[in-house]
Amino acid sequence: MPNNKNATIRYQALDKCFRNPGRRYFWKDLLDACNHALQEYDPGIAGIQRRQLLDDIRFMESEQGWSIPLERHKDGKRVYYRYEDMRFSINNQPINETESNQIKAALLVLSRFKGLPQFDWINEIIPRFEQSFNFRPESKEFIGFDHNEYLRGLDQIGDLFNAIMYRKVLSIKYKPFLAPEAIAFLIYPYYLKQYNSRWFLFGFNPELDKITNLALDRIESIEETGVNYNPSFVFDFQDYFEDIVGVSRSENDQPVKVELFVTNQLVPYIQTKPLHGSQKRISQLEDGQIFSLFVIPNYELEQLILSHGEKIRVLSPDNFRERIRSRLREALKAYQPI
Repeated sequence: MPNNKNATIRYQALDKCFRNPGRRYFWKDLLDACNHALQEYDPGIAGIQRRQLLDDIRFMESEQGWSIPLERHKDGKRVYYRYEDMRFSINNQPINETESNQIKAALLVLSRFKGLPQFDWINEIIPRFEQSFNFRPESKEFIGFDHNEYLRGLDQIGDLFNAIMYRKVLSIKYKPFLAPEAIAFLIYPYYLKQYNSRWFLFGFNPELDKITNLALDRIESIEETGVNYNPSFVFDFQDYFEDIVGVSRSENDQPVKVELFVTNQLVPYIQTKPLHGSQKRISQLEDGQIFSLFVIPNYELEQLILSHGEKIRVLSPDNFRERIRSRLREALKAYQPI
């Protein structure tokens, strides 16, 4: 669970304690309340210690927090905490500076979707937020995203997004690049993913009885059906993508250890932008380094390796090494004199 979510849960727990007139909350009681709230949300999460508790209280009292009117009352050698005004709550206060900055950052991300079908509401809501939070975008942009506005299929994102959100089974006409004509089939849409500036829909195909991915630029039409959506189907897409580069994998594929030689010229780039999350450095050689990946070799991994040309060499496994060699031989043939 992200740290900002942890903090929100703790602030809410402390707020309830501070405005409870029927009990005195000493620091140990507050600590127990925070940890209990965290455990309720996620039983596997580790609790916080006294130092974090005191930091949370200081933040809530600060201008960056909510400037809470907190009193400290002595009870012998101990101190309990309570709001000066029991009607006070952080939930009744205007947003603080930190929250305002977070909303501004969110507006920048939302603005990427302006102009897309089904996202017209963004064109209306962003000006309201800008007025409410006194946020005016700079006339000169200071952040950019990799986006191909001319890509086919972008107009489908809104419909597919809604179908996933509202659990609609779709009938899709899809034309693979090498197929003579489009084919129609049912799909239970579950997930949208962008890779290499292209969008893909992942869903369950009942005819194939498996998850399949469809490139949006090859979808010719989308229609809602009256078929009941299966709410019991559960699929972990984080796990699905963990062992691959890109979006392609077969149902029974298993990850293997791929060893790569990387020249000294390319090593800094590979270290700062790993080819895959499993990347590890194995050894240092005079003219480069050897890295390993634990992945399912697929077309996207081939493309990624080939994009680095002579600066990467596949060492193992043999079948993947031969696949890369074969593609390089074919590429060399294309440059032979006619």
